[in-house]
This record gives sequence, C-alpha cells and structure tokens, in this order.
Amino acid sequence: MLLCGVDVGTSSIKVSVVDASNQQLIYSTSYPEIENEISSPAPGFAEQDPEHWWHCVQQAILKANASQTYKSTDIAAIGISYQMHGLVVLDDQHEVVRPSIIWCDSRAVEIGKNAFEAIGHSYCQTNLLNSPGNFTASKLAWVKENQPELYDRVAQVMLPGDFIAGRFTNQFTTTASALSEGIFYDFHADELSKPVIDYFGFDASLFPNVQDVFSNHGVINSKVAVSLGLNNQVQITYKAGDQPNNAFSLGVLQPGDIATTAGTSGVVYGVSDELKYDKFNRVNSFAHVNYRSESKRIGVLMCINGTGILNRWVKQTVCPELSYSEMNSLAASTTIGSKGLLCVPFGNGAERIFQNQQIGASFEHLDFNRHGRAEMIRSAQEGIAFSMAYGIEMLADAGIKPTKLKAGFANMYLSEIFAQTIVNASNVSVDLLESDGAFGAALGAGVGINYFKNEEDAVRNIKLIKTINPNHSALSETKVAYEAWKELVNRKL
Repeated sequence: MLLCGVDVGTSSIKVSVVDASNQQLIYSTSYPEIENEISSPAPGFAEQDPEHWWHCVQQAILKANASQTYKSTDIAAIGISYQMHGLVVLDDQHEVVRPSIIWCDSRAVEIGKNAFEAIGHSYCQTNLLNSPGNFTASKLAWVKENQPELYDRVAQVMLPGDFIAGRFTNQFTTTASALSEGIFYDFHADELSKPVIDYFGFDASLFPNVQDVFSNHGVINSKVAVSLGLNNQVQITYKAGDQPNNAFSLGVLQPGDIATTAGTSGVVYGVSDELKYDKFNRVNSFAHVNYRSESKRIGVLMCINGTGILNRWVKQTVCPELSYSEMNSLAASTTIGSKGLLCVPFGNGAERIFQNQQIGASFEHLDFNRHGRAEMIRSAQEGIAFSMAYGIEMLADAGIKPTKLKAGFANMYLSEIFAQTIVNASNVSVDLLESDGAFGAALGAGVGINYFKNEEDAVRNIKLIKTINPNHSALSETKVAYEAWKELVNRKL
C-alpha cells in the first residue's frame, strides 16, 4: 500500500509518496520550480490565493505520478501538512471569498490586543493558552470590521489544510489542533471557545465539524481522482499544521521531546502533557497532533518569522548566480562573527517573541573595507541562528528546557554554519534526521487509515543522519558574537 503526503508550504507545495510496508520514501517532488510569492497590498499585509495552492497541489501530484516510480492507483490515503494560522473563507458555493491572510500577516495585531483585554487575561491564558494576538480569529475579525461586504458572503471559515482537504473531497472538516492554532479552541471545555465567538460576533455555524487529526476527513471526489490518476477510494486521513506535523515526522510526540525546523520561518517546538502557556505570550501553545481530551498533548511553539526568507533574500539580492550550497561555502570562508557584521533578521512581519512588535531587519556595523558577500551571507545565517537561540531562552518560561533538538536535514539545516551556530549559541545538540513535512504527512495518513497501530509505530524507522554537538573550540567566539547581537536587538525593543 502507498501513502501520499502533501505539504502546503508558503514557498511551494511538496509531495512525497511512501511505501507503507517499510516506511521508505519512493518519490518526492515539489511545485512550482520558482518559489510562490507573497502578496503585500499594504505594509504588514501578507496574502496568498488558496486556489493557487490547490493548483500547485494538483501539479505536484501529477509531476510525481509522471516519474513512473510507482503505480498511482496504489495510493490509499493522503495526509496534509499546511502553513499554520492562515485564514481561508468560502461562500455557500464553496468558492473562495478573498485571498488567504497568511501566518506572517501583521494587520490584526491591535484587534488581538483589544480582545485579550476584553475577554480577559486569565481566560485567554488558562483556556486558550494564548492571547488572541495576530492569529486566525483576529484575522477573521479584521475582515468582519474592514470588509463587511465580503464577510457577509462568508459561509465557512477554515485553516489552509482544511481547504485543501475539502478540494480533494468536496466536504470540509477541521480539528482541535487547527482550531487551537487559530485561537478558537477552549482547552478546558474541549470545544469551540464561546467567549471568543461571542466577543468577535462570529456564528459558530461558520466552522466545519471537528474530527480527530488522524481520521477519515473524506473520500476523494471522483472527478478529482480521474484528473489526478488516483483511484476513487482514496481517503484524506490526516491534517496538521506544518509545525505539529514536522514534530510528528521527527518522532516528537511525548513530553520532553523537542523539534526544530528552519524553513521560511524558524521554529523550536516542545511537547508537554500539561496546559502550559507563556505569561508574556511570546511563545504559543497549541493542540499537538496526538492531542485528545483524555490524553492532552500540547505543542509549545517558539517561532521566528524572518528565517529562510532572509537567506532567500540574500541570495536573490546579493548573489543570485550562486546556489545555496555555494553560498554556504562562501560563508565558511570568513570568520565566526562575520568580522563584526551583525544581522537582525526580523523583516517578515510582527514577531511573536517580541509581543508582536515589528522591529524590522538590518545589517549593522557594515564596513565597506572589511565586509563583502561572504560576511553578508554568514552574518544573515548567524543572525537567524542567534534569533532562534534567543527564542529558546524564552521557552523556559513555559517550562520547556531543551537538552537536545531534533531537525530534518533540510532547508537551513543543510548549512553547516547555521546548524553549528545555533548549537553553539544555545549549547544544545541537534540530531539531524532523514525526514520532512511531506514525508511525515504521508506517515500520518497511514495512522489515519489504521495501517499503523499508533503514532509511534508510524515513525519508528526514521533514520538519524548525524548529530551536531557544541564545538568547544568555537564556543567563546560564538558567545561574544551572540551577546553583541542580543545587545543590539535589545536596544531596538
């Protein structure tokens, strides 16, 4: 039996096909070749077209099928990973009402702040585990307040993964995990939050039925099956936000397990069996993929928006002719600390670790006589690593203290400089594993179709590639650069 995983990322859609019998990857591809753009119609705005996601999903599946490395009709189940916190709104004909307001959009910060005060700090933190902040509920409230003519057309509200699953099946469901990342979920009542719905004036009927993450979210529509070369019995049996899914794909399922990723954004994600929250709302708590009312598993997430997107910006702006591998080699030719050049990477919207402030991105102490492309590349990667180490320090306030991290050997973790810098700055080792989001989503589909006996069984064969430990000979130099970077950032706050 074959399983298909679809990872709906910000930059592209990735599809992986996995042999369920041995949990081995058969084929993986992505679409489009050039990264998808983020539309920014006003400062702080970030939008993408959900129908374009669906187009790219279809093209990625067709591209994978064209490889002829497997029989497409042998795919039995599809799992979906998706960019978190996005708002998708449909009308009563299941048509998209407006572009999705995605995760890095900052327009609803003030709306979230006002909701936090009005609903009450105590309820928000103990029941929602978060301030409404700049999450999906606040984004929907922004549409209600600023585009009432569009809001009046809204018949269904969902997260990006709910939308993609619905395009496969023509039916829509959601999960406690999805609702929690949108700040719609009451963890004590284990249902849609009545105070949030009442405060914003939403109708509870706008939200799809809630199901378990690992469950049958619908059978593929026959026309879609024909167009994609799939059999008409394929089920969608797993949906999870990209960070809970990344954690699952790395075997991070139980209290004490810690995952990290550095794609467009950078994340450290720990699992707890308690309803933990950060009293300053700098890190956020959501229902993990294996959350159940009788067995609570909470994912505590630290996110840096300006991560891989900065590395991409440097490539496009400073060295477009170089590959990422060549960039990494050039960065390695200069010294730790980039000869004093410091990079602040926060140029992708409001940052949660700074309580939704926008402090922007910059290169500081640039010297035309000492700094060239090598220093700019290395400084950017060090700035990203330092920002994640800075966020790791904040996780302690929510009771998450990493002793080892797990990461897929992908994206920024392909850079030895980045990986070693975050290890040295945080003094925490990283296990690099052969896994990614689409692969994890495929395994999740296997759990949802009951092929695997449980979540741990699905990820038991993930391979360790290597472990990066602190480099003691470089710790002092890294610490000096990190402390200088923190002093710079603290001055900007």
